[in-house]
Amino acid sequence: MQGGSQQQAYDRGITIFSPDGRLYQVEYAREAVKRGTASIGIRAADGVVLAVDKRVRSPLMERSSVEKIHKIDDHIGIASAGHVADARRLIDFSRRRAQGNRLQYDEPIGIETLTKEVTDHIQQYTQIGGARPFGVALIVGGINKHGEPRLFETDPSGTPYEWQALAVGANRSEVRDYLEDNYSEDIPLNEAVGLALRALASVEEDGLTPEGVGLATIDAETREYTVLGDEDVEELLTDLDLLASETADEEPDEADDDE
Repeated sequence: MQGGSQQQAYDRGITIFSPDGRLYQVEYAREAVKRGTASIGIRAADGVVLAVDKRVRSPLMERSSVEKIHKIDDHIGIASAGHVADARRLIDFSRRRAQGNRLQYDEPIGIETLTKEVTDHIQQYTQIGGARPFGVALIVGGINKHGEPRLFETDPSGTPYEWQALAVGANRSEVRDYLEDNYSEDIPLNEAVGLALRALASVEEDGLTPEGVGLATIDAETREYTVLGDEDVEELLTDLDLLASETADEEPDEADDDE
């Protein structure tokens, strides 16, 4: 009984380490990320791909209100998984930082620089009393000033990680296994798009629908962020034989405030 009460005390205090060096609220925030639908990032030889599962819970819901891929600047995009409200706060923070960098230095912000500023902001919420960690993970992808694709992940602890390809959200382990088996460093952007869709489909028995997939690319040569429309996505799914035979909306298992 005494051990249980001590455990509960460590759960309640975000600024208190447990005897084994853990911050339980940060670990709970990671669990919130796992409840969100999957998001994938792939660094290609000539660009970056961001793909997300954005299934809606009801045919009455406006699809445009389900946002999981966000343009931060002309050369940067972010995909999210976890609590929607937390993601919106971090997206707004990222956009302000990107705009401020252009105003102050007259140049686009670096991908790594932006990621570290975001994770510094996230980390503050792991050591401030009366606050909680952000229950969201972000995939930050873009092209740096040298024309090189970069891809980063932000963790609820405030730690940045750089990846060649990654997945966050539901079925993260299964999607990552698929990427590890099929990814190569020299993959071109158009093939990386197909890989991202196949990775999403690898955990969906019934296939994918154009309405349930969000897809964006950032080309290294043009440094332009491009969102693919439903018709383009449907054509890709058809060519890859990933199109669902039935397009009826299914209610996902995630909580209402998770994405």
